[in-house]
Amino acid sequence: MSAAIEIRQSDLFARIVELTPLIQEHALEAERMRRLSPTVAEAFRSAGFYRLFRPQALGGLELDPVTAYRLIEELARIDSAAGWNVAISNSIEVWGAWFSEQAAREIFGAADAAMAGGWNPPRRAVAVEGGYRVSGRTTFNSNCHNATWFTGLAQVFDDDAPRVDDAGLPVTLVTFVPAREGRIIENWETLGLGGTGSHDIELDDVFVPSERAVPLAPLESPNKAYAGPLYRMAVFASTGCNGVSALGIAQAAIDDLVTLGRKVPSYTTRSLRDRSVVQLQLARAEGKLSAARAFFHATYDEAWKIALSGRSLEMAERARCQLASSHAVLAAAEAVDLVHAAVGATGIRNEHRFQKHFRDAHVVTQHAFVSATRLEAVGQIMLGLEPDWSFFAFS
Repeated sequence: MSAAIEIRQSDLFARIVELTPLIQEHALEAERMRRLSPTVAEAFRSAGFYRLFRPQALGGLELDPVTAYRLIEELARIDSAAGWNVAISNSIEVWGAWFSEQAAREIFGAADAAMAGGWNPPRRAVAVEGGYRVSGRTTFNSNCHNATWFTGLAQVFDDDAPRVDDAGLPVTLVTFVPAREGRIIENWETLGLGGTGSHDIELDDVFVPSERAVPLAPLESPNKAYAGPLYRMAVFASTGCNGVSALGIAQAAIDDLVTLGRKVPSYTTRSLRDRSVVQLQLARAEGKLSAARAFFHATYDEAWKIALSGRSLEMAERARCQLASSHAVLAAAEAVDLVHAAVGATGIRNEHRFQKHFRDAHVVTQHAFVSATRLEAVGQIMLGLEPDWSFFAFS
């Protein structure tokens, strides 16, 4: 790691400290408006937070994953939407490796570039000269209001029939379009993570040149901008992004409980901190969170060492990354549950953040890339079976 990059990393964490009052000031606005505040998003863009995983050759920071994850966790500790949107935008960055050098530079090369996109359901692509006409609507497009590019999957159709490959599977493309060519459908009304702005995006017969529509397939030969060790981790660098925000949410819940400790609950004479049940719940929450965090970072630190050695992750190592990410999300939700039970009626009042931590933590558990369902595929790999989660092939 160069001294210049080390300095930039130090600057990034210092910038979080500087931006904390701004993030806190706009957190309620984000929840109310169902999108991250444009003021906060622009501050993140200027600070470089949207290009943590972008290659240095394209103006990015190309951070090692453990450093990036610690930064994302700290943002999520301040505000869940802030951490989540930075995480999701960076999780998309690694997919530039699948594209030509020219296309990657077009999509990711601008200093102000930021990503959004949802991959389900796939859109419809019809082949035309020079590319495809793409139509359809996808869900869960976090950070869409602040993005410059939208990604999404598209299945190729010949007339009314989907085109299939030699294995009989639909031919599916990874596509990128300028954000101005998509339409945001304002429908992000959810239990938690309201401030992430994860609305639907619709494309209506948008032309996507073939350079920006590549087959969804295992990465074989990344373009030279993506030759660094980070991109040998491929999809599993992104999986870590999807899991780490939950750690920050749980830490914020624990922090808030410690701050609340002097409160004397109704119909009692002792403060929360003097009650044995609260002491127990707090310690259990801290233990769950600390153990999950340690496992998460140890796993990704080992994966990073493997990438530095010059090889890609093997199947068992990918499974370990998936396990660490999903476990972090599930353990964080359990820690938040312990805190929520300890604070009593304070946990249901909107003027306190406990209800928000509870809602946010449980919404993260439903993300497809880190949900409890992914643990089934981990178990399948451990038992010598073929995993049913197709993304294990993408590394």
